[in-house]
Amino acid sequence: MNQMNQTHEALQDGQTLDWLEGAWQQTAAKVTRTSKRIGSGFPHASVNGVYALEAPEWWTAGFWPGLLWLLHAEEGDASFRELAQRCEEALDPVLAEYYRLDHDMGFMWTLTSIAQYKLLGTEESKRRALIAANMLAGRFNLKGRYIRAWNPWSEEHDNSGIAIIDCAMNMPLLFWASNMTGDPRYRHVAEAHLDTVLEHFIRPDGSVYHIVRFDSVTGECVQHIGGQGYAPESAWSRGTAWALYGLTLAYHHTGKTAYLDAAKRVAHFFLAHLPADSVPHWDFRLPAGVERFRDTSAGACAASGLLLLADKVADKDAPYRPAAIRILESLYRNYGAWENENEEGLILSGTSHYPEGKNVNVPLIYGDYFFAEGLARLKGAAATFWE
Repeated sequence: MNQMNQTHEALQDGQTLDWLEGAWQQTAAKVTRTSKRIGSGFPHASVNGVYALEAPEWWTAGFWPGLLWLLHAEEGDASFRELAQRCEEALDPVLAEYYRLDHDMGFMWTLTSIAQYKLLGTEESKRRALIAANMLAGRFNLKGRYIRAWNPWSEEHDNSGIAIIDCAMNMPLLFWASNMTGDPRYRHVAEAHLDTVLEHFIRPDGSVYHIVRFDSVTGECVQHIGGQGYAPESAWSRGTAWALYGLTLAYHHTGKTAYLDAAKRVAHFFLAHLPADSVPHWDFRLPAGVERFRDTSAGACAASGLLLLADKVADKDAPYRPAAIRILESLYRNYGAWENENEEGLILSGTSHYPEGKNVNVPLIYGDYFFAEGLARLKGAAATFWE
């Protein structure tokens, strides 16, 4: 188990980590309580204080077991391990059926199978993750150099040309597969997709498009779509966080400075647009009259990515680590539901999909996961499951 050795470390701007151990213990205690009901289910968003459980094929299926693995790695609690293992086994029918798989295989099997393989060396988990990696690589469009997002929503619907920024966070599955097999093809696919992210998703100012449509036959870029952001030219904050973290991970796995430079540009845009409490609104470019709900999940994801970015840059006076600490401390102090026994979520005020009015201003399981991952990084975790 990791031992926190930085709790009272003096940091920039008078920061300390004297809150960190309490935050971790409250996280572990609350998950211990909620796990008795959630069990090996797949929570997504909190509804009236109770996490609604989704089908195993839903894109968020990896975050609850990922949270359990984070806690098991630190606490050694067998109950966390057992529940996470049962979640992974429950994903087997999805993997075998094939039809419901999409670009989010990275989210699902990185935080289940790769997590178990890294922690316990379980061979069956390695096999599952390699199958998922092959399925993910099979979604690569050679002409457009992108991994296709989603599947048709109806028989007459063609979304074969759609790629989304979220998928940058799925690429570690492919890098891992190359490392495990010695086969560079997975890496080639991941880098080609990430190069397309640099070319078509990241704007010069560091803001990010959510959805890009390509002609799936010619590969030509034909349209930018707002998606979960307010508009095509707005700046969805969680998409910005996906890009920040995904590009930092891309640099970690490849050493390509183009990925690092883009990650830094996105990070500076993200940090420059934070409100006073360091927790982002759901979109950074909202016109007057649109409700400015927070998205704590975007803040939590960005914070973990910023901590990794801080480890990758030569300039130790860069703002990334202090900013990550401010975000995580604000999430803990201002948005934590620690004493609320009528709320299963750890972190309040997540916004899943404002344009569709879905899961607005509620806890989200991926916000909880990335918050705990950020704490684990601060506590000195050698690496997370993405690396």
